[in-house]
Amino acid sequence: MPRFTDATTDDATGPLGSDPSRAQYRLTVRRPAIAEGHPTRPVSSESGGVRRGRTATTASVALPEGKTALVHAAILRWDRQQGRDLPWRRTRDPYAILVAEAMLQQTQVDRVRPKWEAFLQAFPTLRALAEAARADVIRAWAGLGYNRRAVSLHEIARTVVDAGGDTLPSSVEALRALPGIGPYTAGAIACFAFGLPEAVLDTNVRRVLDRIFAVEAASGVPADRHGWAMARAALPAGADVYDWNQALMDLGATICVARAPRCGACPVRESCAAVANVETSPTMSGPTPLPGLEGLTRVAESRATYRPESPKRVAERFEGSRRWFRGRAVAALRGLPEGATIAVDALGPLVDPDYKASSRRTWLLELLGDLARDGLVVVNGEGDASVARLA
Repeated sequence: MPRFTDATTDDATGPLGSDPSRAQYRLTVRRPAIAEGHPTRPVSSESGGVRRGRTATTASVALPEGKTALVHAAILRWDRQQGRDLPWRRTRDPYAILVAEAMLQQTQVDRVRPKWEAFLQAFPTLRALAEAARADVIRAWAGLGYNRRAVSLHEIARTVVDAGGDTLPSSVEALRALPGIGPYTAGAIACFAFGLPEAVLDTNVRRVLDRIFAVEAASGVPADRHGWAMARAALPAGADVYDWNQALMDLGATICVARAPRCGACPVRESCAAVANVETSPTMSGPTPLPGLEGLTRVAESRATYRPESPKRVAERFEGSRRWFRGRAVAALRGLPEGATIAVDALGPLVDPDYKASSRRTWLLELLGDLARDGLVVVNGEGDASVARLA
């Protein structure tokens, strides 16, 4: 089943931690209890002095309460003054937030803004999206890339509406039961749309929390499980969770960036473990640091006491890659009149300028087969008699 994913690769087959057994979706859900000991809430240790976040699989993180309170106050104060004004933050409509979260995966904010507004004009409700033709949804996705996200959104809408609903469920558990929704997207919708005290964990949030607290994962605990436990442990009181999650993402996107963090402009530089525990490089131009921190405007992530992100692989040349050809195939089919088909050998030159039927038809049919399995196109016929159209 097609899905958009919380992972970061185009060919990921499902959301982070996805389980095919969850394909059965039930509309009737219970709101999670907001009580001490709920597995998705941070709970306080009775011994005092630390905050612990636990998952259902017993991963736990202890954060010093005094430092955590200072960090909360500083980051929330900074966000009230410096937080980004994004259109999807002005709504609590779960459907509009779902669309934004799907678009923001793999796509920059500035490209998403106009496309998000246009998509909601075309499909203003979850039901409108469910009742739309798949081809129309794919056409509306033009310009965003990673077209499988459009298919996944359509599948989610149809799943909810077919079950008799008109809106998304509120709990993380019920959201995760929908096709293609991973833990980040589920947490984001539960928090940003329904106001539930759920953590979110994306690359920015993980980086910020890793640098501030520098808490090592327990032996044998996978990095993702540890990251979620830390995100839950760091949650503030319920009323501030929405602002906290947005603030962490803003801080990671604008100040605590991966390769050249602007420590001189960071609201928690005096509490950040990374400032004390990593090598520093010469000061870069930018905001003036606090006294005594002049050499810390850029942090070089190197010491073992702070776990840096894995070095990025050398990027594959996009032009000529399989993803490039996939995009060209969808774009060519998107340009056909509604319901029209095109012969495979007529489509070939639109996908590959050097297309030759004798040597590339089999390759093109395999490419179209992949797109068909992802729910993006329909291919009928065989060999040179094959024709294709948008799904």
